[in-house]
Amino acid sequence: MDAPFSELTPPSQDLQGLLDAAVDAIIIIDHLGAIHQFSRSAERLFGYRREEALGQNVSMLMPEPVGTAHDGYLRRYAATREAHIIGKGRQVDARRKDGSTFPVQLAVGVVPDSEPPRFVGIIHDITLQREEEEKAARLQERLTHVGRLATIGEMASGIAHELNQPLAAIATYAHACDRLLGLSDPDIAEVQGALREIAGQAVRAGDIIRRMRGLARADEPRRGPADINSVIAELTDLIEPDAKAHGIAYRLELAPNLPKIAIDRGQIQQVLLNLVRNALESIDLSQIDAGEIVVRSSRTAEGDVEICVSDNGPGVSTEIAQRIFDPFCSTKPTGTGLGLAISRTIVRAHDGTLVHCPNKPVGACFIVKLSPS
Repeated sequence: MDAPFSELTPPSQDLQGLLDAAVDAIIIIDHLGAIHQFSRSAERLFGYRREEALGQNVSMLMPEPVGTAHDGYLRRYAATREAHIIGKGRQVDARRKDGSTFPVQLAVGVVPDSEPPRFVGIIHDITLQREEEEKAARLQERLTHVGRLATIGEMASGIAHELNQPLAAIATYAHACDRLLGLSDPDIAEVQGALREIAGQAVRAGDIIRRMRGLARADEPRRGPADINSVIAELTDLIEPDAKAHGIAYRLELAPNLPKIAIDRGQIQQVLLNLVRNALESIDLSQIDAGEIVVRSSRTAEGDVEICVSDNGPGVSTEIAQRIFDPFCSTKPTGTGLGLAISRTIVRAHDGTLVHCPNKPVGACFIVKLSPS
């Protein structure tokens, strides 16, 4: 049996030297959670002097509700000897003397030949690492948004042409209403029909603008269950005008009854827009007479949802294919080389994959694979 805390012998000179020299905080506790050893690094990290910490329950270094539950974890281990966190590193929050919390990497082990068991914890402050990760995530979000705006900017001419059609129709029907109402005996039913057409064309123009705004806004990433076919279909009003402007056919082949997947709709639509835009530009630069882009959805044998964007353009050379997803790799004269890199980052953040393969008989094919929610 371990002696009560007050009867414990002081640590050996070698052990004390190890505790004092360690860069990371080291804490040894008994089976009841009482602190037996508290290194100098632990003093600096938590703000307690060794004398203040020794004999206290280690839960004082933990925020709630973990602190309250900790004694239960110790009792469970003493009764079952089943290790849940022992021998495994994990990231948790810790609490300083002043009550502030901070992230740490915690590793816990059992002191050999101790009965009842004693535990040693090694605590590494990861505050700076966490801040760098958050900063990198914010930069990635900004880069993603910039890439989205760039893609929309490239589509501007086709979208402007598409908007001109309902606007021109509105003007035509408005002039017709003015002419009809100017007659001595106007046909009210015909006027009402023209007004309904005006309303319908206004809704059509509004839908195009709404989709553009939805893609352009810089919202916080937000995932939810989505039907991938509807996500693809929402892009049609934006992609078809651009394809027509280039004289390229755009076709959808969407498999029915696909399972829903947890995605950020805007981000996945950005990926698809970028893939379609790349195909449009590739076909356009090669001056193919009957250019075609096909977007397919399907379910794989493993149960994943797959989206393929294929074209009948010149394809991707073997040399470029090996580094096509690298940042700043571009075959376009004015390209930034960031579109595919950003797209792969987005797909990976969704625990999916984005790969390239040659299309048969000619062209390129990019495949996005995502798991159901």
